Formats: sequence, C-alpha cells, structure tokens
Amino acid sequence: MTTIILFIIVFSVIVVAHELGHFLLAKANGITVVEFSVGMGPKLLHFSKGGTEYSLRLLPIGGACMFEGENGLEEEGTLSEGAFPRAKVWARISTVFAGPLFNFLLAFVCAMLVVAYAGSDRPVIQDVMEGYPAQEAGIQSGDVITGLNGERIYLAREISLYTMANPGKTVTVEYMRDGQKQTATLVPQYDETEGRYLLGFQGYSEYVDCRNAGVFKYAYYEARYVLKMTVKSIGMLLTGKAGVDDVSGPVGMAQIIGEVQQEAAPYGPLAVAINMVNIAMLLSVNLGVINLLPLPALDGGRLVFLLVEAVRGKPVPPDKEGMVHFAGFVLLMVLMVFVMFNDISRLLG
Repeated sequence: MTTIILFIIVFSVIVVAHELGHFLLAKANGITVVEFSVGMGPKLLHFSKGGTEYSLRLLPIGGACMFEGENGLEEEGTLSEGAFPRAKVWARISTVFAGPLFNFLLAFVCAMLVVAYAGSDRPVIQDVMEGYPAQEAGIQSGDVITGLNGERIYLAREISLYTMANPGKTVTVEYMRDGQKQTATLVPQYDETEGRYLLGFQGYSEYVDCRNAGVFKYAYYEARYVLKMTVKSIGMLLTGKAGVDDVSGPVGMAQIIGEVQQEAAPYGPLAVAINMVNIAMLLSVNLGVINLLPLPALDGGRLVFLLVEAVRGKPVPPDKEGMVHFAGFVLLMVLMVFVMFNDISRLLG
C-alpha cells in the first residue's frame, strides 16, 4: 500500500507539472482550455471554473490539458476566438512546448532538494591503477577531469556514463592540475576480471557539500546529468546497445519506488522523501525528453506540424494531421501494453 501511495504521489506531481505548463501558456495566449485532468479513465471528481473543467480520473498514469478545437475535427464556423487553431502559430508552439519545459523546471527544483540534502560528486582522481592507460599517460591523484572527447564533465558519474556508452573507444581526457589545463589520450584496456574496458581510474569521485550557494550550480549539473543519461539511453536503445528489458513502464516504476522506499526506510522519513524526490527528478526529465521526440501523438510530433506551418505560412490540413496523430496514439497504446506486459513478466520472474 505504501508503494502504491508513493507511486501515485510521484507520478501525479510529474503529470501535473507537465499539464500545468500547457495550461498556463494556453491561458497566457488566450487559448480556451476545455479540460484539465489528472489520471485516465472514468472521472472520480470534477468541477468547472472559468470555462475549464477540472477532473480527477480513476487511473493515476497520465493526464491531459485539452484545448478547444485541437483535434481538428470541428468545423471552422463552430470554433470560438479562443480555439487552439485560431491562435497565432508561435502561441501554439509555446503552449505545446511548455509541457516538457515544465518537466525540466520541476527536475531542477528536485535536483536542488537532492543536492542540498545529499551533496554531489566532483570528478577528482583518487588514484590510478598500475599498468593501465591512465598511469602510463601520467594522470595522477588529485587531477580534476573536465572533459572526455570534447564532452564537458562536471560530475564523477558522467565518467561512468561516458565509458558505459562508449566501451573500448579511445578517449582524449582533459583535466586540470594545479590550475593548468592538460590532456591525455587513453586507449581503454580490457580487464578479464571486471569483464569490461577500463581507463585505469581507481576512484574518481570527491564529495561536495552543497548546503550553500553551490546548491544552484550543482543542481544544474545534476539535472544536466540526468538529461544526458536519458538522451544517451534512448540512443543506446535505437542502436541496439540496450534491449527491451531495460525499458520500464508504470508497473516497473512502481516496483522501483517500492524497492527504494524499503532500502531508505531504515534511515528515516526524510531519507525516503529525498529518494522519492530523486526518482521524481529522473522521471520528470524522462517524460520531458520523450514528449519532445518528433513522434505522432506526442508534443514533439505536434511541434513538427506547427514548425512546418510557421515555415510554409499555412497549416497542414487538420484532417491529415489528425489521422497521423491518431495512428501515433494507437501505436503508443500498443507500446504501453507491451511495456506493461514486459514489466509484469519481469516482476513475476
């Protein structure tokens, strides 16, 4: 029961943030919001105010901010001045983009809470392994890693993320020593015992206390890291470096929340709360990135059509756009069923 309650709270916060972005920008642009809902399925509670119906639905796995005329099926003469199609194209673009944007803003707020409580990790070399590339290149304890193959590094975890996404790839390491910038080119060495390629860093993390003004800087680094991790994970899925077993839906997320709650419980309610905030940060960034993918039925797909309209000066015929989004929605539902089946199969072992 605790897992279910925590899942509902975490997921609802993320969904509300996303839909609130759409809602606020729609109102600011004079677009009529027909319904603002949290959840899917039958309505449990609802009321109307200011021409908008606010509703709470049965299944806590989604939400919606519905605009007048957004499906393109209504006849032009039946739409009011506040209908979505009648708003200026850049007003519609900002309204659609605001959903993912608010997910990223929520993630930053969550990151501030997490690093203020738990601190962060600077990429500082603690030691190097004898006979491995890092030692042979002259890298020493105390060197601060600042870049890998031109990719800026702020957190120690970014080193792990990079090596995981690029196993065996030669890497040019940029680092600071005594205030001087230096570089070294390392060819990863395969370790039979570890079963993976190693650069030869034996510890590369230094704790940073963020209970000061540094909370803003490290919250940015934290949110940036999660964004990088999400984008790289999607890239690994598309290139076959990760499989379907690495993808989780609502059931898998609930399972993770339950496991994290049990592990954090011995350390007290505050530790549980911070861990839930951390999960909310991860999921919020994931939702923001996925919604920006240029796929039908997602915000990214809608933005593609709106940008085409902005370039060509006239909209794509509503019936054609509607058909594309409907087909995308059907495929999305099929994918959700597949992911849920995969989650349940994994849960049952």
